[in-house]
Parts: sequence; structure tokens; C-alpha cells
Amino acid sequence: MKNLQLVGLLVAVFSLGACSHRPSAPSASSPQPSHTKPTKHLGNIDPAVLSIHDKLVAQHADWHGVPHRWGGQSKSGVDCSALVQLTYQQHFSLQLPRTTQEQSSVGTAVSKQQLQAGDLVFFKTGRNQRHVGMMLDSQRFLHASYSKGVIISELSNPYWRKNYWRARRVL
Repeated sequence: MKNLQLVGLLVAVFSLGACSHRPSAPSASSPQPSHTKPTKHLGNIDPAVLSIHDKLVAQHADWHGVPHRWGGQSKSGVDCSALVQLTYQQHFSLQLPRTTQEQSSVGTAVSKQQLQAGDLVFFKTGRNQRHVGMMLDSQRFLHASYSKGVIISELSNPYWRKNYWRARRVL
């Protein structure tokens, strides 16, 4: 019985570490996030010569379509904050916190008008729900979408524009 309680506790802890965006049933009136087509993989280019944008595009090519999974941290399923944490660790040797809430406090604040590749963007997707993505340029961001998995979306999409919360520069 104690093993079952321990497993339940571990599941709860990992769930709390996940992106704090909770699933909700899509309705006909709810705008769905847009996404762009996948970008071609960059091949065997030395990562040291790649720009921030190129490293994020390479990450998209490598992870595109991986499904969203609460608490997930692998290609079998990943949540938004884990994708951010893994990306910055692998491509920029930067250790970021695990949760969206903690990530929203690192780095320095940046205005929406000054967004650039590598900035983290945060969204309030519900009363206590948060979502995070990584800017590819001033308008597009890479993230783990609940409904579509790892994709690139546009900030100009009405859903993201309406739910935009803040941005942080960590690089």
C-alpha cells in the first residue's frame, strides 16, 4: 500500500512541475493556436556556428510533432516548460528552472515590441494556467502545444495575442 501512495505522490509532484497550462475541451468558439509548417533539419552543421534562431529552428526540426504530455521530458511526450528547459540546456548550456512559473521570473523583462530570437514568451491561458514558448524572431515562437505537440506559432494569432502575458530575455 505504501508503494501505491509513493507512486501517487511522485505522479503529483511531476504534474506540478509541468507546464501549468491545463487541458480544456476545445469549443467551436475557442480560437485554436496556429502553426507553421516544419522547417528542414540543418544537417551536420557545427552547432557553435549557428545563431540563436538557427539553433531553435534545428530544435523544432528535431522535436516537431512530439506530443504534449503533462510532466513529460522526452520525445515520447513533453510539456511546454520541459521543452524550454531541455532546449536551453542542450543548445545554450543554460540551466533554467523546470516550471513555467519559475521560468517566468528568470532573466530580464523585455517588451513585446522588442522581442527577438531566444526570448521566452509567457501566456495566461486560464485563471491559474500558464504557457511558455521560445521566440524564433519577433513574431514566431516554438512551443509544446497541448493540442498539436511541438510546433511553431505566430504571436499575431488571436488566441496568443489575447493571452499574451510577458516576455523574459535569458540569453
